[in-house]
Amino acid sequence: MDALHHIDVRLLGYALLVLAGVASSLLARRFGAPLLLVFLVIGMLLGVDGIGGIRFSDTRLTFLIGSVALCVILFDGGLRTRADAVRGSVTPSIVLATVGVLITAALTAVASHYLLDLNLLQSLLLGTVVASTDAAAVFFLIRAGGLHLEKRTGSTLELESGANDPMAIFLTTAITVWIAGTEAQTYLGLLWSIVLAIGAGVVLGYLGGRVIVWALNRYDLPAGLHPWLAIASALTLFALTNLVGGSGYLAVYIAGVLVANRPVRARSDVMSVQDAATWFAQLVMFLLLGLLATPHDLLKILWPALGISAFLMLVARPVAVFACLMPFKYRLGEIGFIAWVGLRGAVGIFLASIPLLAKLPNAWMYFNVAFVVVLTSLVVQGWTLPRAAHFFGIAVPRKDPDTRRVQLDLPGQLEYELLGYRVAPGCRALNPVHWPLNVRLLMVVRDGKIQSAEESGGVQVQDYAYLLAPSASAQRLDWMFVGNESTDAQGSRFGELVLPGDVELGTLAEFYDLHVPARFRKFTAANLFAERFDDMPQIGDHLGIGPATLTVRATKDDRVSEVGLRLLSLGERLISGANA
Repeated sequence: MDALHHIDVRLLGYALLVLAGVASSLLARRFGAPLLLVFLVIGMLLGVDGIGGIRFSDTRLTFLIGSVALCVILFDGGLRTRADAVRGSVTPSIVLATVGVLITAALTAVASHYLLDLNLLQSLLLGTVVASTDAAAVFFLIRAGGLHLEKRTGSTLELESGANDPMAIFLTTAITVWIAGTEAQTYLGLLWSIVLAIGAGVVLGYLGGRVIVWALNRYDLPAGLHPWLAIASALTLFALTNLVGGSGYLAVYIAGVLVANRPVRARSDVMSVQDAATWFAQLVMFLLLGLLATPHDLLKILWPALGISAFLMLVARPVAVFACLMPFKYRLGEIGFIAWVGLRGAVGIFLASIPLLAKLPNAWMYFNVAFVVVLTSLVVQGWTLPRAAHFFGIAVPRKDPDTRRVQLDLPGQLEYELLGYRVAPGCRALNPVHWPLNVRLLMVVRDGKIQSAEESGGVQVQDYAYLLAPSASAQRLDWMFVGNESTDAQGSRFGELVLPGDVELGTLAEFYDLHVPARFRKFTAANLFAERFDDMPQIGDHLGIGPATLTVRATKDDRVSEVGLRLLSLGERLISGANA
């Protein structure tokens, strides 16, 4: 009975931890705090120096759980990467995720050598541990803050954050093995190992992604099992790729990208469960890493670690980003924001557990320095991310649509889904002109009664409309059902001057004496909105060009067909500070 009582107590403790994680995520969203920081703090409070007093030092278990958690997180990152959204950013992102990691690691190694008196390999190991950004932390903060970034900037961050982890993980493992002396290693051998890991990761990731797509579409499983088939397949791919010497992390990310861009059965179910699995993986991983930390040991290396953190944020990362993105003609504002948003997260602390697992000399010092670097990054960079986006002119002035969507997969085919929306006052869906040609109204629920599309005569305010639409159209259709009661296309906020969407910005600049950067002068207004708003401009979207504001008045086939131009007063110019 005592054993059963002990089990019940432990189960109660685990359940309370999950509930604490749910509550902390709500608080993090409310106050803009980085979720990773909250979970780490909870873990530290439960640890040896906290109120929990738990003595936890099992690095092998931490590494195992961390590996599984990172596999789930990177697979989720791949599932959210749409090829049409990142096209044009692939090459610079890959350069930043590979060459950028090497530059960041090398520069940070220099600071580590002088601040901690480490030799060359030890310094390089520490630099590599903290070199990669954390995809989960970056995009949680962006979503939590309601930020919308310029298309190229957002896609570059998305790809880099997902692709740089495998590079950093492999380098950390290789240098750890080299220092430990468990395998004979040369510079050429290390280079070959990197090539093999990347090559095998890419090939097996592509093949594994194709197999996952085939399995999801081939087997008619009971409801709710498709998401678990996807996750279990990703974990299998991860383990198999590691066994043959490839990068399992790179493989699962590529597999996720492939699944995201192919028609698959039960996509909405897969994404829903993946959201929950990723959140839980972060929770468990961050709590364990917090438990593993010993705050009184952190104080012993606090000042050198803070120096390394400051050097990483203010020198190493900016230099690496500038060197990697300038050849691709990124603007200084884009480079500045990408440099500042290089948050360090759980990946850095997880990598620091690899030297612990190998029992290297100074292994706990690597872990403690990485922990301080991550905490500093989350506090300084995490809380300033929204301000940085506006300061560098990267934030796009738009709020998320307030629509609630019902989404159902249709068995027997993969191209279309059934989508349901409430018809809000003033939404664009009330006008049949705005309906895409590949979207069909199936039925309407009006006053509690079901009517076919023919019987309803079209949608009306307060209806519930159910549509047949392509799987990739849901995000665009969200904007059609946004309530906009106050929108008046003739109102002053839409501009005093009405212009066609294909008007060239260079022509506007000359006629109205506006400042338009040289790279935008050949753009039409429609092209500018398409670039800044990720190819989904909506009525009411606006952008500043010098002392004027362009506002979308009408769209056709997802492109801006009409804009309004409004010249700002001196006071408005000082407040907005907007530039194209």
